[in-house]
Amino acid sequence: MPKTCDDARAFWVTAPGKGEIRGEVLPDPKPGDVTVDTLHSGISRGTEALVFNGRVPRGEYARMRAPFQEGDFPAPVKYGYANVGTVAEGPEALVGRSVFCLYPHQTRYVVPADAVHVLPEGLPPGRAVLAANLQTAVNGLWDATPRIGDRICVIGAGTVGCLVAWLAAHICGCRVQLVDTDPARATVAASLGVEFRSPANAQPGADLVVHASGNPKGLSTALDIAGFEATIVELSWYGDRPATLMLGERFHSRRLTLKSSQVGAIAPAQRGRWSGKRQMDLVFELLDDPTLDALITGEDSFDDLPRVLERLSAKPGGALCHRIVYG
Repeated sequence: MPKTCDDARAFWVTAPGKGEIRGEVLPDPKPGDVTVDTLHSGISRGTEALVFNGRVPRGEYARMRAPFQEGDFPAPVKYGYANVGTVAEGPEALVGRSVFCLYPHQTRYVVPADAVHVLPEGLPPGRAVLAANLQTAVNGLWDATPRIGDRICVIGAGTVGCLVAWLAAHICGCRVQLVDTDPARATVAASLGVEFRSPANAQPGADLVVHASGNPKGLSTALDIAGFEATIVELSWYGDRPATLMLGERFHSRRLTLKSSQVGAIAPAQRGRWSGKRQMDLVFELLDDPTLDALITGEDSFDDLPRVLERLSAKPGGALCHRIVYG
């Protein structure tokens, strides 16, 4: 029988634009389960703002479910997928270890042991909240198939866009420009070792464009910047908003390719050899770089989460990864 755990509380979206913290009933752990006490969770700002505001299209309700989501869209729903904590109970080899799990914002939870990823020794748990976004960026670049020496343009200096630009800048010979309408993002770009440009000053003729702004205007900019026979990879998710494009101008004459990417399936070129676990092992190896701390631009306590999400969803600009602290 489930038991009530006094210190188990979770954030729920109760109606579009509204949320609250509720008490939770935890199941008794089964053999092979772990009980995790949360240290941090991360707000995946773009997607969670759409969920919080009730902007998930009805046709995407099933595909948009997070692994441990409870409730249904639009509300009430418990949603999230960037949780870092300490194993309090479970197999002896895991007790006391810091782990990442695709779990919503909740103080304590019980999941199968194979649902958690043990953090490498020395990786700060607070940085590990970037794991889900970095997994998206890795998969996006796998879909993009950049080549040595490419001129790469990343449009949208949100968390995912910054991570894509940072990864691309490590490819030999590649010149990377990070494009955003917010001039304040130039500081973050500099810390990541990439060039920052406004849309008006973006250099045209890119061999590869990755769009991650979440704004259809950014995708139009991608069409303008892309060079002859270039590929544009779309990493944005618009929810229920339409994206209108002018495909009667340069799209055909430049023989452009517009390609989608989504982290729910490993890129086709890698799929035969890479499991989800191998992909996440790579993510945690890549996270062992203090440069990425620049992407965590805000922090609040768990008790303030309803007000934090209301604020971030109303004014999405400014914040990159927002970290929630427990305890």
